[in-house]
Amino acid sequence: MSESTRIDLDKVKMPDDWKTLLKDELLSPYFADIKSHYMDAIHRHEVIYPQAKHLFNAFYLTPLDRLKVVILGQDPYHNAYPIDGVLTPQAMGLSFSVPRGMPIPPSLQNIYKELSRSLNLCMPNHGDLSGWAKQGVLLLNAILSVQANQPTSHKHFGWEQFTDGVIQTLSDHKTHLVFMLWGNYAKKKADLIDQSKHKVICAPHPSPLSRGFIGSDVFVQANDYLRSIHQEQILWDQL
Repeated sequence: MSESTRIDLDKVKMPDDWKTLLKDELLSPYFADIKSHYMDAIHRHEVIYPQAKHLFNAFYLTPLDRLKVVILGQDPYHNAYPIDGVLTPQAMGLSFSVPRGMPIPPSLQNIYKELSRSLNLCMPNHGDLSGWAKQGVLLLNAILSVQANQPTSHKHFGWEQFTDGVIQTLSDHKTHLVFMLWGNYAKKKADLIDQSKHKVICAPHPSPLSRGFIGSDVFVQANDYLRSIHQEQILWDQL
């Protein structure tokens, strides 16, 4: 490991509670390799989404002591759209979420449709899920960065080893979390989770290309479980 890629934990832009929990992952050789790949992409002048300040947004917006639910996505959005005349990335460091003022992606539209169907909630007119994150929903993508207009282009960086480590660490050190695994890709992560301590809710992916998410009652199941362990339920309409 070179000096240029050695990880200085104090410089990792992540809240202290998460840094303490994930210390072994952040100081591992593979995480230094992720940093090396990321810095190489910057030196190649790649346009990278989300912006660097939002790379660990999921951890910033979800305090560890409030964590209740983990929703796993795959890859950040790779496109950008103008908002008030400014070209703005869809990716904001939260799985399935896009900034206000941007068209709501098809998968998120189906997520909203399931909320409307199962909980009789009004569908929001925006795609910003920060309100869920602040209530304790970790909106974690398996891969945390992408080159603009190049889906899964940073798959080789090693991000999945890191996010698998996040899931495994949460399983080991926390109790009574709800893990939402949507689609075959996410369902493979079930092996990382101790299901004697946590609730795993699987469903088809909300993409219009798959069927079965609408009607899955995933949000009802999550709140039923939280209620059964005397935890505050997620107010899914508070966005």
